[in-house]
Amino acid sequence: MTSGISRRAFLKTSAVTAGSLVASGTLISKNSELKAAQPASEEPLVTLIDISKCIGCEACVEACREVNADQFPDPEKPFPKMYPTSTVPVEDWSDKTDVTDRLTPYNWLFIQQAQVMLDGDNVELNIPRRCMHCENPPCVKLCPWGALKQETNGLSRIDPDLCLGGAKCKTVCPWEIPQRQTGVGLYLDILPAFAGNGVMYKCNRCYQRLEKGQVPACIEVCPENVQIIGPRTQILEQAHALAKEMNGYIYGETENGGTHTIYVSPVPFDQLNQGIDTGKGKPHFQKVKNMMADGTLLAKAMIIAPFAGLFAAFGKYYLASREDKK
Repeated sequence: MTSGISRRAFLKTSAVTAGSLVASGTLISKNSELKAAQPASEEPLVTLIDISKCIGCEACVEACREVNADQFPDPEKPFPKMYPTSTVPVEDWSDKTDVTDRLTPYNWLFIQQAQVMLDGDNVELNIPRRCMHCENPPCVKLCPWGALKQETNGLSRIDPDLCLGGAKCKTVCPWEIPQRQTGVGLYLDILPAFAGNGVMYKCNRCYQRLEKGQVPACIEVCPENVQIIGPRTQILEQAHALAKEMNGYIYGETENGGTHTIYVSPVPFDQLNQGIDTGKGKPHFQKVKNMMADGTLLAKAMIIAPFAGLFAAFGKYYLASREDKK
């Protein structure tokens, strides 16, 4: 944490202190208008995260929580008993909503600390972690319920109205990003004892803000311009220039076939990975192969796709009919 300036102070003053364009004319930071950064070709929007700049103030974490609070789960209790009981475990974060040191259904972004050696000194690097938003996301392609979608701007998001919480998305995610909350979602109406056990949650890249031409909240409030956002081609050019300037390293350009989150670090990522605490809700920085290049997964995706589409259509029809009866 920074001294003398609270995270909430950052949030209150971000509109005043927001910067403008950085690097080239279409790379955006803070609360500059984003509309110019979305080219006619609809090239995916990508974020570049400069690990060397992050001071760990958690302004981005609080901004994410405040902006997305209306999307957080409000579970019904007691939870339905699942049969068999070993099928899907109950995952309840409703009494731990203040946890910010890992990913949870109520915390879609956290700051991961790494203790590393840099230029002969033992230093701490701070790393904003959230969904990587893959170019070819296995979570989207392999969700059996059609609850995930990838927008034309490259972000992937979960539709909480359609998700049954089966956690396939977490299983196929190389970083195990999505997190489940029991006691919410469509499964309560359809098969509360046999299906899913909740809804999965993760960063949706502030899609509601992007639709309005605004940048994600975490970018808007950052006092150090740790992140910029723009078309993938230009972000990659900026990432390589930055890595060359600091004699650094890039993560996300090729991992899992490429992601829409690009990290630049002053130390190698295998070294960074050794210096962080990994585990549940705390993703790693290991090398990741392109999962959707796997023939078995491709075949599964082709089989799942039509059924997922049918279920998504049914889910939307069911929800609409339920609303009509109110």
